[in-house]
Amino acid sequence: MKLKDTGLTAQELKDMVNKYMIETYARYDFIAERAEGMYLYDENGTPYLDFYGGVAVNSPGNRNPKVVAAVKDQVDDIMHTFNYPYTVPQALLAKKICDTIGMDKIFYQNSGTEANECMIKMVRKYGIEKFGPKRYEIITAKEGFHGRTMGAVAATGQPDSAIQKDFGPMLPGFSYAEYNNLEDFASKVTPNTIGIMIEPVQGEGGVHPATQEFIEGLRKLCDEKDIVLMFDEVQTGWGRTGAPMAYMGYGVKPDIVSMAKAMGGGMPIAACCTTKEIAEAFGSGTHGSTYGGHPVACAAALASISEILDKDLSGNAKVVGEYMVEQMAKLPHVKEARGRGLLVGCEYDLPIALEVKWGCMRRHALITAIGSSVNRMIPPLIATKEDVDKLMGIMEESINEAVEKYQKLTKAA
Repeated sequence: MKLKDTGLTAQELKDMVNKYMIETYARYDFIAERAEGMYLYDENGTPYLDFYGGVAVNSPGNRNPKVVAAVKDQVDDIMHTFNYPYTVPQALLAKKICDTIGMDKIFYQNSGTEANECMIKMVRKYGIEKFGPKRYEIITAKEGFHGRTMGAVAATGQPDSAIQKDFGPMLPGFSYAEYNNLEDFASKVTPNTIGIMIEPVQGEGGVHPATQEFIEGLRKLCDEKDIVLMFDEVQTGWGRTGAPMAYMGYGVKPDIVSMAKAMGGGMPIAACCTTKEIAEAFGSGTHGSTYGGHPVACAAALASISEILDKDLSGNAKVVGEYMVEQMAKLPHVKEARGRGLLVGCEYDLPIALEVKWGCMRRHALITAIGSSVNRMIPPLIATKEDVDKLMGIMEESINEAVEKYQKLTKAA
C-alpha cells in the first residue's frame, strides 16, 4: 500500500504512528514504500542505498523476484494451516537446510529470538534428561546479543544495558565469559554446565568476529567436558560471512545452531537445527509454535536459500566484504575496520557513530550505529564494489560533518 492510496499526507501518517504505536525505534524521517535490489524508495520515489538490508534480512536482494514469486504461488494454494498435516514447503525446506549445513533435524520458529529460546529449551531439557536435574547451566559471551524474549535476554551478556536493565530478575542458569577468551570460558565451566552459546560474529556487540583459535578451542572444550556447543547464527547465517553458515567458514561444526533473518529473504521465519540425539529431547507437547513452519514463509525461505546458494552470494559477500573493510579503513577518524563477509563495522576515534548514521540517511544511504563509536553495515549480499564505493563517498562526507559538529560542541562546553 502506498501513501497516495490512503488520502493522508506524509505528516498525517507519521502523526498516526506517534499517536497509536508504542515506539522503541528512532525513526527515519521518510516512509518506505518500495524496494528493489540494493535500494529502498520513499514516498517521493527517492532511492536510498541500502546497507542496512532490513537488519541483515534481505540477503538475496530487496524484493527478490524468485522470493516474491514463491510467496505469490504459495498464497494461491494455502496461506496457513496448523502443524499436524504435512505441507510441501515445510518438507522441501527441511531437506534443503539439513543437507546443506550437515545437521540432522530442524524445528521451525518465527524469529531469531524464538529460535534461540528453542535452542536454550532443547539443550536444557537434553541436559536434565541425560545427566540429571542440575545440568542446565549455559555459558554465553559478554557483550553478546541473543534476542528480546526473557530467556534470550538472560543469555545476553549485557547486564548494564537497556536490554536487561529494569526487566526484573533474569532467568537463572546463565554465566558470562569474555568473547575470544578461551581460558575465561573454560574457567566458567562447572559440573552443572550443559551448553556454551556464542555468535560466530558479535553483531550488536560491535562487529567482532571470533578467532579461529577461539572457535576450535570451544569445540575441543565442549568435547572434553561433554558440553553442547551452541551457535547463534541468526545474523551470520545464510551467506552473510562468506559461507552458507559462519561455522562452515571456520571448519568447526556446532551441536546445535539457530538461524533466522536471511533465511526468509524478507518473510518472517526462523529455525533451530541440531543432531538426532539432542533433538530427541523434544517430544510431543514439549514445544510448539502456531506459525512456525508457516507455508508461505517456508516457500519464501526455500526460494531465498536457493538464490543464496545458486548464485554463490556467500562468495560475493566474502569478496565485497574484504573490499569494504579495506576501503573503510581509509576513511577519516576510523580507528579500526573489521568484519567477516558482509557483516562489517568501523570504529571511530570519536563518539560520532550516531551522527554519521543520520548524515548518511540525509545523503540517501542507510547504515546502522552500535553505541557511540561503531557503525555497522549489513547490506543485501548482492552488493557490488561499486555500491561500496558510493557508500564510502557518502560516509566520508558524513564523517567530516559529524566531526565538525562534535568539535563545535566540545569547544562550546
